[in-house]
Amino acid sequence: MVTEVLLGIIVALVIVLIFLILRRGKVEQKDVESAISNAWMKLGLGETIGQLTTYAGDIRDDYRSLEQMLRVPTERASFGELALETILSDQLPPEMFGIRERVLDGKTPDAHIKSTVGIICIDSKFPLDNYRRMVEAADLKEKEGFKKQFLKDVQGHLKKIADDYVCPEKGSAQFAFAFIPSESVYYFLVNETYEVLRSYTVKGVQVVSPLTLSHKIELIKAGVHAKKLSEQAEKVRNDIVELSRRFSDIDQKWRVFYETHFRNAGLKAMELDEAYKKLRAEFERISKISEG
Repeated sequence: MVTEVLLGIIVALVIVLIFLILRRGKVEQKDVESAISNAWMKLGLGETIGQLTTYAGDIRDDYRSLEQMLRVPTERASFGELALETILSDQLPPEMFGIRERVLDGKTPDAHIKSTVGIICIDSKFPLDNYRRMVEAADLKEKEGFKKQFLKDVQGHLKKIADDYVCPEKGSAQFAFAFIPSESVYYFLVNETYEVLRSYTVKGVQVVSPLTLSHKIELIKAGVHAKKLSEQAEKVRNDIVELSRRFSDIDQKWRVFYETHFRNAGLKAMELDEAYKKLRAEFERISKISEG
């Protein structure tokens, strides 16, 4: 960003010089100095460069603060937990995850996700001290030594996650996540220790970065959504079965009523109508006799 602004300033000054050359054909030093000074003041370039210098200083200080924070294990752990919490809260509803809550007989992972296959625990306290020493080491022999120690730290940490958080018999999923808040560290492990990571994946520990964790969360959400749809479909099916059963009961009762009571009532009504007609005919006959 700073480079682009400075490049724009240079281009503006060049345009001023070209304009002078085209206008006068001959340019004296005092003309150039005057034009540049006027352009500098009108465009507010002095103020802009001052602001850029301030911004650059702020960015440099922020970077140093972040770098220093990542050097201290406790602060680095807090940074990893904060990054993890941000990802989960951005992608999941509150009822689907927890932060530093007791689960699985008192275990307290940095975070956990409630999925269709059980509780997925997430650990974000990744050992990075020897990785930092490896990156900073100038001597190749020292660098290699720190690298071996870092890989040893990784294996020990993955084993602890497997022992603590992969326990389906207690309600966990058959896997847990080892969260690394740095994409560069993640890809270093993928390139340098692929076989180790694969062996622990078989044991149920998946190493994830911010990017890969986000992708996995989307898959977990899709699974939860599919389960809800399945449960709703099952409820609809059960409601239809219950409605069918109730209709069958009503149909049976209606048949009994119609064939027994309603039909009998109809027969009784016909008998009564026949008797009424006979009685009326008799009354009419008697009436005719009386008139005669």
